[in-house]
Amino acid sequence: MSGPAQSATSPVPVKEQGDVPRRIGDVWQWLGISGDALGTGGTSRRTFWYAYVTTAVFAGVVNLLNVLTIQHDRPHLGFLEPAIWEGSSWLSLLVFFWIAWVFWRLAPLRSRWRVLLHIPGAVIYSLAHVGGFIALRKLAYWALGSHYVFGENFLYELPKDALAYGLFVAGIALIEHLLRQQQLIQTPGQTLTFDIRDGARLTRVRLSDILAITSAGNYVEFALQDGRRLLMRSPLSALESDLEGRGFVRTHRSWLVNSARVTALKPEGSGDYEISLGSLDVPLSRRFKTALAKLRDH
Repeated sequence: MSGPAQSATSPVPVKEQGDVPRRIGDVWQWLGISGDALGTGGTSRRTFWYAYVTTAVFAGVVNLLNVLTIQHDRPHLGFLEPAIWEGSSWLSLLVFFWIAWVFWRLAPLRSRWRVLLHIPGAVIYSLAHVGGFIALRKLAYWALGSHYVFGENFLYELPKDALAYGLFVAGIALIEHLLRQQQLIQTPGQTLTFDIRDGARLTRVRLSDILAITSAGNYVEFALQDGRRLLMRSPLSALESDLEGRGFVRTHRSWLVNSARVTALKPEGSGDYEISLGSLDVPLSRRFKTALAKLRDH
């Protein structure tokens, strides 16, 4: 949040290989706010709005407390000026919250080295937030027949905005995790774990840790989040029947993927796609149109 400043006086289309030009609405779909593109239906859309509303309420309370603190410490200012300062910071935060969401979409916290993208993300958010509240304050002062001068500098605001940005991203990740767990728990007969059996050996793993499952002769191989590859004697079709109601989708004759771990869909031409699941890339065949629709609606 922005602290009080000093005043001089008191008061866009995207194209993908092999696709037709996409409508502007598709950008909103990719952002996960509306529509049915990858990651925008159901859980992702609710994640955005829950995070946005939670942020609005929490930030509003903090800004109100800041107003009361300023009033107590500097009673000669009255209520109006602190309210303009903190109110403009709150409104600017709400307007530019989408920046944290976009960078989280580009680099979920499970994406290893891509989390470094959040460094420029925090800087961009801070620039936008500071520019936004300065503009709002100048407008408010002008409407009151006065003039506003920003009494601090960007480097003063950057650490606070970087902390706020980090809380936004962490909050988004937490809300998404809780929503997915709730969705799984509410599915009748489902559990949060899966037993991988290889002979007498049993390894119990969390469903959320399974990135994908691929056919390997008479076996299937589980690709796990921690890099392990575990084998289990079973046809892939049997696992498909067992896991299709638990978020797993058949994308290729040799692959099942955990739709909750999909981070990107990349068109390969001729209707085929490449699915990114963190560090793992998996094919999506054009023959599996239902799988593509499910991933876009997840």
